Amino acid sequence: MNTKKTYTVQEATRKLERYCVYQERCHKEVRQKLKSMHMIPEAIDVIIVHLLEHNFLNEERFAKTFVSGKFKIKAWGRRRLTYELKQKDIGKVNINQALAEIEASEYIEVFNDLAEKKARSLSVGDKNKKKRKLIDYLLYRGWETHLVYEKARELFG
Repeated sequence: MNTKKTYTVQEATRKLERYCVYQERCHKEVRQKLKSMHMIPEAIDVIIVHLLEHNFLNEERFAKTFVSGKFKIKAWGRRRLTYELKQKDIGKVNINQALAEIEASEYIEVFNDLAEKKARSLSVGDKNKKKRKLIDYLLYRGWETHLVYEKARELFG
C-alpha cells in the first residue's frame, strides 16, 4: 500500500528549521516544501509564522544572499537577478535593497571581464556572428541592453 509520511506540526517545524538553517530560503520555497510534506494550509501558516518569529526565514536576508551569490558566482546582471527574485515572489523593496549592495565599479568590472572572456572564447569565423553570439549571451545573463551593445561595438566594431 502507498502510504504518505505524515508529520505533526512540531515535527514539521523542526524539519523546516533545519531546512532554513542549511541555506537561506524564501517564503515560496518554504511553502512549497510544506505542501510537498502534505501539510494542511492552517499548519503551513502556523509554521511559517514560527519561522519568521525565530528569524529562520527572512526575505530581506534571502534577497541579499541570493543577489550576492548569483552575481559573484554566475555573473548575472541586474535584469536577470530582478527577474529571478520576482519569480520567487520577493517584494520590490527587498529586490532594490539587495541590488543596491552591488558596487557600481564592481558591477562594471565583472561585466567587462565576462564580455571579454566570452569574446575570446568565440570561435565562429564571421565577425557579425561573433558579435551576435556575444550579445545574446550577455542579454541572457541579464546585463542591461545599453551596456551589452556598447561592449559589442567596442569589441567587434
